Amino acid sequence: MFIEIFDTTLRDGTQGEGVNISVQDKLLIAKRLDEFGIDVIEGGWPGSNPRDEMFFKQAKNLKFSHAKLCAFGSTARSLSDVEGDINLNALVDSDTPVVSIFGKTWQLHSQKGLGLTDDENGELIYKSVKYLKSFGRRVIFDAEHFFDGYKHDPNFALSMLDSAVKGGSDTLVLCDTNGGSLPTEVFEIVTLVKKEFGDTRIGIHTHNDSELAVANSLTAIQAGATHVQGTFNGVGERCGNANLCSIIPNLILKMNLETNQKNQLSSLASVSNYVYELINIHPNTRAAYIGKSAFAHKGGIHVSAVIKDNRMYEHIQPELVGNKQRVLVSDLSGQSNVKYKAKEVGIDLSEDKELSKKVVDRIKSLEYNGYQFDGAEASFELILRSEKNEFSPFFKLIDSKVNVFYDDAGNSSSEAVLKIEVNNEIEHTASNGDGPVNALDRALRKALLRFYPEISEIKLIDYKVRVLDEKDGTAAKVRVMIESSDKIETWGTVGVSTNIIEASFKALSDSINYKLFQYHKGKQELAAK
Repeated sequence: MFIEIFDTTLRDGTQGEGVNISVQDKLLIAKRLDEFGIDVIEGGWPGSNPRDEMFFKQAKNLKFSHAKLCAFGSTARSLSDVEGDINLNALVDSDTPVVSIFGKTWQLHSQKGLGLTDDENGELIYKSVKYLKSFGRRVIFDAEHFFDGYKHDPNFALSMLDSAVKGGSDTLVLCDTNGGSLPTEVFEIVTLVKKEFGDTRIGIHTHNDSELAVANSLTAIQAGATHVQGTFNGVGERCGNANLCSIIPNLILKMNLETNQKNQLSSLASVSNYVYELINIHPNTRAAYIGKSAFAHKGGIHVSAVIKDNRMYEHIQPELVGNKQRVLVSDLSGQSNVKYKAKEVGIDLSEDKELSKKVVDRIKSLEYNGYQFDGAEASFELILRSEKNEFSPFFKLIDSKVNVFYDDAGNSSSEAVLKIEVNNEIEHTASNGDGPVNALDRALRKALLRFYPEISEIKLIDYKVRVLDEKDGTAAKVRVMIESSDKIETWGTVGVSTNIIEASFKALSDSINYKLFQYHKGKQELAAK
């Protein structure tokens, strides 16, 4: 059975809190979704805002290899002038091969919201669909609030579907708009609709208000639906839409169904991250299949098992969806974790049990004192290299002073003064910054740049502070996690102290030391060839 995938990231997804997207972003995402094999891309509502109108004008210049572009709107606002309806004509003017319109299938909405009788609501759906079909478009009818409507009055809900079919609708999409239905209800209702309208393609559109959007979508397909709507990363209004990043691999890998994304499945994680970046939302690290933590292992027993056979604690091969297995080091780690992580950086500890135990003991001691190496793999590698006598710091802090000035008028300034020793030379420097940590970062780079010009490539891309032992109040330890990048590689480092400046400096120092170690190791390996 073939399942058609309908993506509404660019329409329904943009209604999610915190989602920010420009016309150019939408065009770029549409192109990437086409490359991934999405069948229908809903680009927006051209009759509702200038941004979506501009998108459809510019989208006419896009060359899709597979996907069909879809414009979204509603049924006409008035029965008296369907052909003159601004919204419907905006759909026609968008010039897309597919249009999607929603209509009321819950009596509560049609009677109280629109003030229409049952017959009038049915006629509005019929005439709106028929008008759009007269332009030769494929029409998808979104039966808004269908499951709530069916539970309230099944005869009314089904009669509205019948009106859409008589108008010429090509696909009937049953919408769980409030996201409150259970899989058992979805299965029962979709089965009935499929039996009633078997000659028309049945689709499903679910929301995640009960954390069941993906489950309800898959259940609908088991009941006979062959068209599924959702968004990448599950973005959308309230709790979001059904997540295509979970639906698609489940369809292909678990249900053995045919979709047009099968050959591109290994790029799923990449597309997910691309969409996250362009809609300006931080990735969900715990997302199924594509999250950074989806195949991450921390417990020593788990790690020992997956090293032997990953099927023991992984439901699929991570590479199938473009993800990868990760092993974390922490106070829960055993020697298996350390050996695995060491192997990742090219160090074989399989024959050195004493060193493995020594590293494990050191990690556990550091974690007891507040350190955490989940996401700080660069700091872990420096510990490992130092225990093997392969690494020693490229610089030494002799003295530091950070001055912060502020007043009630809102004036503020920060200055950091550092004395650093490099190769027996003392470098004394100072720098201002936007806050004490920024001043410290600038001063450290300024002091080292003469000796190590390659650090100019380093950019700090994330900075997090976590207060430990909150009961100690302002005397509590803090853990600073820093993520850095040189545009080629990204790495994380960590520092802990009761002094946030000191903790920040430790994390910054590890970040620069890691970059320098990798840079000079690469030069040595190149010279040896």
